[in-house]
Amino acid sequence: MTRAYRLDAPSGAIAEAFDAAHGPDPWGGGDLRPGEFAPVIVRSARTSQRVIRPMVWGYPAPNSLKPNGEVQWVPTVRNVESPFWIGNLRHVELRCLVPATAIIPTAKRKPERGDIEAPPLFAMAGIWRDLTDMPVFAIISVNDAAEQGKRSTPLILDGAQQQAWLTADWKDASKLLQPHIAGRALCA
Repeated sequence: MTRAYRLDAPSGAIAEAFDAAHGPDPWGGGDLRPGEFAPVIVRSARTSQRVIRPMVWGYPAPNSLKPNGEVQWVPTVRNVESPFWIGNLRHVELRCLVPATAIIPTAKRKPERGDIEAPPLFAMAGIWRDLTDMPVFAIISVNDAAEQGKRSTPLILDGAQQQAWLTADWKDASKLLQPHIAGRALCA
């Protein structure tokens, strides 16, 4: 499960890599953790153009507000059949791309780098929604085939898959939820 990722690219480079409008977002790069703002790529409801929009990483868990005001964030979607997630997944306008340059594994695992050549920027599949005070997103996870279902990794999408994730109905988009092959995960 991903608890952090890295995005070492400014807004302009992200916009160019994913054919998106970046607007005035001043993102400069760095490590990201749940509960922090990060740039996410969505499709504009009016123009269908890709747009970079800052959002908070993680959905607030149901009944998660602690007495001290702290929120428990749910950063990844592991069970796409869960009633908590399926409504968002079925609505194409609530799917997004999460740009990254590296995945930082959990503290229990040493950082690794896959054996493949990675582009400077890649996209993970995500979903988002507007809360009353801010938009939030979560990253879609799939089982890692090399770990035989013991570990999940973010769903990384190539160019054609990115377009399908943002535009296809759920029946077709759900076909992208395939386990990763060895070496496909892009870790710091």
